[in-house]
Amino acid sequence: MAIRKLRYEGDEILSKKSREVEKIDERLLDLIDDMIETMHKYNGVGLAAVQVGILKRVIVIDIDDGNGPIVLINPVILETKGSREVEEGCLSFPNKFAKVVRPEEVVAEYTNREGKRVKVKAKELLAQAICHEVDHLEGEVFVDKMIPGTLEIFEQEQ
Repeated sequence: MAIRKLRYEGDEILSKKSREVEKIDERLLDLIDDMIETMHKYNGVGLAAVQVGILKRVIVIDIDDGNGPIVLINPVILETKGSREVEEGCLSFPNKFAKVVRPEEVVAEYTNREGKRVKVKAKELLAQAICHEVDHLEGEVFVDKMIPGTLEIFEQEQ
């Protein structure tokens, strides 16, 4: 496993649409393991492959609920319910936070790392993380969706 180099605001790859994963092989599993390690190193809740420079429809999420990280390959959001205003940040936009409107609940379908197609009904933080990371796969970032006037930038501690 290895820490991957994050891509940051201004990197044009973040605005590109990711491609479907055709097969789950050793290289993809290595990428997934590296993404989990990278997400944990930077204290992230989620990470999309595009954020480490790989245009594949792969997401890892760990909401720190004791269940460990989940891996979503080729995720699709099937349903959304409700809406709520939430504070978001992003590993590709260090020290920037803004309010975004996200669904209260989502139903998503994805392939897990074992190659099985799975459905999940997610609420609150998990629903928010799925939406945020699926946006990355579409080349969209949270600052594109923020409520105007809510962006906050925190100075980095020296």
